[in-house]
Amino acid sequence: MKHTLHKIGVYAVTFAFWLAAALLVGAVCGVLGGLFAMAVEWATHARGEHAFLPWLMPVAGLVIAGLYRLLKLPLSIGTDEIITTVRTQERVPLAMAPAIFISTVLTHLTGGSAGREGAALQLGGSIGAGIGYALPLEKADRAAEDDAIRIFQLCGMAALFSALFGTPLAATIFVVEIVDVGRINGRALLPCLISAVVAKLVAVATGAPMEDFALLTSGLLSAAQALPLLQTALLGVACAMVAILFCHVMHSASKHFRQLIPNDFLRVLTGAAAVIGLSLIIGTQDYRGGGMHVIHAALLGESVHPAAFLLKIAFTALSLGMGYKGGEIVPSFFIGACLGSTLAGLIGFPPALGAAVGIIGLFCGVTNAPLASMVLAVELFGAEYALFFGVAAVVSYALSGHISLYHAQVLLEPKLGHKD
Repeated sequence: MKHTLHKIGVYAVTFAFWLAAALLVGAVCGVLGGLFAMAVEWATHARGEHAFLPWLMPVAGLVIAGLYRLLKLPLSIGTDEIITTVRTQERVPLAMAPAIFISTVLTHLTGGSAGREGAALQLGGSIGAGIGYALPLEKADRAAEDDAIRIFQLCGMAALFSALFGTPLAATIFVVEIVDVGRINGRALLPCLISAVVAKLVAVATGAPMEDFALLTSGLLSAAQALPLLQTALLGVACAMVAILFCHVMHSASKHFRQLIPNDFLRVLTGAAAVIGLSLIIGTQDYRGGGMHVIHAALLGESVHPAAFLLKIAFTALSLGMGYKGGEIVPSFFIGACLGSTLAGLIGFPPALGAAVGIIGLFCGVTNAPLASMVLAVELFGAEYALFFGVAAVVSYALSGHISLYHAQVLLEPKLGHKD
């Protein structure tokens, strides 16, 4: 009985510690995430209201490169480094937090094609680790201390993701799933979920905008019918193929641009010139920034340009590959929505639902996070078409091969039982 009571006491103390720690991380990240979401929203609106701002992209690039030089951070540092530190327990540079915050806002303000989840994972991981380092963790057991810091990082990542997208369940599953694909960090589930929920509530309280991906198509299809499920699987196949293309283009662009133009300042200037020039050639600004208005239009069933998904890949590769900051997930939403909407019209599938399926399918294909993708679908679009989203996610996951937006991600076992 004494031994049992001791174990209960230890569990109670541990639970209380992680509850308090998760609340702290969620509150801090909720405030920062709310401020960051409002800053990006302001930047997007400002760019739309002032036609001169997209022309200042070269200036923004120079500021970004100078900021990273000043903070002694490589311009290429990003989400991969955060994922690596979760696995290896290298110390996270706290300077990443202000660097990614400022540079992402500048990128959106001047029209670089980027998202913001990269900033969420980097900012959240940096803040979470910083809180963990500041707390009086047990120093006698280095392994236990490292494991605790790892969980603090994951809590911060989940919290910032949730604060920006308003999806605490998906944020939680995403961060515990993407580091080592095929293994869930069960210890991190509880503190990550608490942090994610608190961060969303705090961000909402600060007045931060939450993404609204309302899907107006309802009651048109039934999961009991074979044809819609087959059409969904076809969309999943297409998402897998485009996910492979997107990942290859992003990796190649980053690598080759750095080789061709080693100087950071010259590279961001070249990237700005390319983005501005391409915008002038095609005659639209739709592919600059996050492009949320295009995503919303596709989800409303409005027609999109057949080549929109390819153009967004090009703009994103030029922006992020040349040194501008943000992330690839919102661009993947854009690409998936346009791809799904376009193909849906060709196979007799509702275009609005096709856009939603494309978002989930492509997100899964580029992140290798099938569980998070299915949860994200329900949080964004509701449960009515959950089976359709699940089919698209698993098909895209299985056929996208052993590729990811994140080099540091590790697949613990081959997909479909064989190696590439």
